[in-house]
Amino acid sequence: MATESLGQILLEQTELTAEQLDLALRIQQTRRPRASLGQILMEKGFCTEGDLYQALADQWEIPYWATISADTLNPEWVRHLPLGFLKKQRVLPIADDHGEPVIALADPLNVEAYDAVQNVLGRYCPRVLSSAGEIEKGISRCYYQEVPEETEAESVETVSEPEEESVFALSRQEDLLNIANQPPTVKLVNTILFQAVNRRASDIHIEPYDEEVIVRYRIDGVLQDVQSPPKRQQAALISRLKIMANLNIAERRLPQDGQCQVKIGHKELDIRISIIPTSGGERVVLRLLDRGGPGLTMEKLGFAQATQHQFEDVIHRPHGIFLLTGPTGSGKTTTLYCVINELNNHERNILTVEDPIEYQLAGVGQTQVNPKINLTFANSLRHILRQDPDIIMIGEIRDRETAEIAVHASLTGHLVLSTLHTNDSASAITRLIDMQIEPYLVSSSLQAVMAQRLVRVICPECKVARRVEADAARLLEVQQDIAPRDAGFYTGGGCDHCLQTGYYGRTGIFELLNVDQAVRELIVKQAAAYRIKEVALRQGMATLRDDGLAKAYAGITTVEEILRVTQDSGPMEEKVGHDAQV
Repeated sequence: MATESLGQILLEQTELTAEQLDLALRIQQTRRPRASLGQILMEKGFCTEGDLYQALADQWEIPYWATISADTLNPEWVRHLPLGFLKKQRVLPIADDHGEPVIALADPLNVEAYDAVQNVLGRYCPRVLSSAGEIEKGISRCYYQEVPEETEAESVETVSEPEEESVFALSRQEDLLNIANQPPTVKLVNTILFQAVNRRASDIHIEPYDEEVIVRYRIDGVLQDVQSPPKRQQAALISRLKIMANLNIAERRLPQDGQCQVKIGHKELDIRISIIPTSGGERVVLRLLDRGGPGLTMEKLGFAQATQHQFEDVIHRPHGIFLLTGPTGSGKTTTLYCVINELNNHERNILTVEDPIEYQLAGVGQTQVNPKINLTFANSLRHILRQDPDIIMIGEIRDRETAEIAVHASLTGHLVLSTLHTNDSASAITRLIDMQIEPYLVSSSLQAVMAQRLVRVICPECKVARRVEADAARLLEVQQDIAPRDAGFYTGGGCDHCLQTGYYGRTGIFELLNVDQAVRELIVKQAAAYRIKEVALRQGMATLRDDGLAKAYAGITTVEEILRVTQDSGPMEEKVGHDAQV
């Protein structure tokens, strides 16, 4: 039983001040509909969610569970509890340390839901307190958890309404619209999406062949095969995805693109869907984008300290062009969004032209390219320049016209951020000249070019020391000058946390070329890319491989991962090294 007020407990246990508490209480009295004190305190930033729930737990003298891990879940306990009831009431039966059931509540006063769950379980269960987000994640895991491969078809057919006819029993002449809306197909799609989110996948590939359908997830940049549905489910599965994206389910001969929004547990996702016809059927790729944004700050991108200082200096310059280079999937757009978040304030007008818009940014005007109505990068930029921008972000410079407008915008006092598809930083300069941009304009407008890649991070749960393989050892002999004295190497042994891959998450490696006076002179002379890179290296630029090896020495990633990601930069560096010796 509560004997002390929530506010008093927060005053004693957190950094909440009496003035902040008084303000929250006054807001509570005037707000309609009435909000809880805890909700107002979190909205104002006076306390964290963890502080609030810990105080509630102390107030009602019940345990607080900050996280609900997968090993505490028992799907058998929730199979007779409606999904809508659990999500609405924010309640979930889970296992304690001894495997006995306890009932997690987000609201300790929700006695009706607590009693209802006890009645279904047929036994007394103690209460524990957990956040609404943790409970929702636990509910999603229980309802869409993975099932053994040998029972896959049966699990898809088993739905909450057994009276419904199975998708497999329907005749081939059945309307695909009706088939795709049957519960087994809906559950199959939901399961594929939930497992992808649970495994941190960025893309889902559904690949039909003559006798099978393969589902693969791209996790940390690498495609991995997962459990695949039977071939007979192919038509219903693809039709369901078309319905979600408002595409034409009758059209199977032409490519189609669409998008939809879904909520999976506590995550809200934008899904971009691309469908193309192949000999085995329609091939589908789904790109998963968290509507909460990339959630990165400059500090989390993975910069070395010296590189970050140079990078921050460049992006805070009042005008000029800053380019990011690298192949598709190297994190360029995420870095640009982090830059915009860093620069975004009420004193600046920031406008973007993107194809597509991947994340919505508060306070930023974002324009989606649409070639069907002639809304190209170049046309959009012409109109954006009349909107009095301070900073312009161009998703990609693809042609001469866009490059010319970007250069002239930078010369008239705008900071222009954009990307190019080149392998290293120096090649971006020659690419602009190849687009027939005058060298003197490139020299005057370009401030810096940064190449980047994403490398997988060693899983912290199974990280172990190891010896370096022969190929990696030969590379290290050439680059011993960047090795610290206490250098050691690690690898991931493989565990459930990282799905036996040895890697969990990714970080960036970077090559920042600052366009100083020496580089400008080479640009005007139309020097080759390797000549420009040679000068930059003499002035202390770290290459992609240098930055990657420094992270391998620090135990962040493996040498093999650096070799895999930077193999395209090897020949250029050998050429530069040879010329430097000559």
